[in-house]
Amino acid sequence: MKIGLRFLGAAQNVTGSRYLLESNDTRLLVDCGLYQERDFRARNWEPFAVAPESIDAILLTHAHLDHSGFLPRLLREGFRGKVYCTAATSEIAQIALLDSAHVLAEDAKFKKKRHDEEGRKGPYPEVPLYTERDATDCAPLFKPVPYGQPIEAGRGIHAIFHDAGHIFGSSMITVTVTANGQERKILFSGDIGRRDKPILRDPTVFTEADYVIMESTYGNRNHEDPRAKDEMLADAINSTRKAGGNVVIPSFAIGRAQELLYHINNLLLERKIPRLMTFIDSPMAIRVTEVFKHFPQLYDKEMAEMVREGHSPFSFRCLKMADSVSDSKAINHIRGTVIIIAGSGMCTGGRIKHHLVQNIGRPESTVLFVGYQAQGTLGREIMEGEKEVRILGQPRRVKAKIVQIHGFSAHADRDELLEWISALKKPPRYVFVTHGEEEAAHAFAELLSRKHKWDISVPDYKEQVMLD
Repeated sequence: MKIGLRFLGAAQNVTGSRYLLESNDTRLLVDCGLYQERDFRARNWEPFAVAPESIDAILLTHAHLDHSGFLPRLLREGFRGKVYCTAATSEIAQIALLDSAHVLAEDAKFKKKRHDEEGRKGPYPEVPLYTERDATDCAPLFKPVPYGQPIEAGRGIHAIFHDAGHIFGSSMITVTVTANGQERKILFSGDIGRRDKPILRDPTVFTEADYVIMESTYGNRNHEDPRAKDEMLADAINSTRKAGGNVVIPSFAIGRAQELLYHINNLLLERKIPRLMTFIDSPMAIRVTEVFKHFPQLYDKEMAEMVREGHSPFSFRCLKMADSVSDSKAINHIRGTVIIIAGSGMCTGGRIKHHLVQNIGRPESTVLFVGYQAQGTLGREIMEGEKEVRILGQPRRVKAKIVQIHGFSAHADRDELLEWISALKKPPRYVFVTHGEEEAAHAFAELLSRKHKWDISVPDYKEQVMLD
């Protein structure tokens, strides 16, 4: 039996997730992520490791761009296979890809104008990586599959999608390869969620697998007590209102924005915060929130009960959806404190940059981070205490209060990752630790090795291994 595995992304970093699996004359790509970190973006422009037209299918764990955002570029370069994922992921990914194409076009236009004015060239082309047409053309490729139903992904190759509990519709994928009377089960963790998260069901656990490719985003640290995040959120909102500023929350449109609405709604119901105008200032987040309404069967017990009782977090009284550009601009003219939830989550693009321009220099305002900030992103610079940052091409003094709440993370932390993989009843043949920054990935690999004495490694970018 010969199974080839190549690590084409998320190797000692947290973006660009792409794993190429080859066996039985079949090429499968597990995830097709976009590189979003500043230090790695040039990889998006590199020729793909194999001819895109030679890839038979893509198995998509979920709709976050670091797992799905390269798909339009791959299509543009010749990929014509099927993209298997859950129905919720299919709907959300198509929204995300179109939004990504729009952001890429706007960024390219802005950079070209600035570079022309400054008489210089950037490190990569001043054209978008792909267009909105490329993103739209992906739609016919999506083939939704339900959780737990085996699909034939190639000759002697079957895949099953399992609930990952990370974001709505997210999956862990088991790929079973059969050849010469032998069988190997390969488990791709995708992004591993957390237990007892609102809206979502708990992540699936597994008792057996021959090979495991698992994430390690928080492989070297634990989250705060999740019970504390409501208190921290309430404190940030109440103290900012007292100071007379705005609460600006950079948020991923997929999952995080909806979870924030859940917690803000709860705080309102419990009368722990005043009724402040709360804006979702992200066309993508607005559309993704509608997708949540399409699949109530995916809700956990508490969320389903809340909706039945008429307390949906997606329609509370002071919630406003800022869909258009004019709606977004109008927020800046409101007097008094407002809560602004806008993308992108790492401040790498989108409307959040404009709200930061309006608020980051105001001591009375708060910039509240509720998600992971990758190295090389504007969000990471702000979060780590830089006194001056560059936003929309101009230096900006950071005077706003900077707050971070880790309890909102949709990623399992170190102990939760260890608990998840420790459910295996017998040692796997090998574990590959991926999707974590270098320090986090190596720290978790060492912890896992000490705990279980299994064969474990942290693969390098473009590393190729043979699974026997």
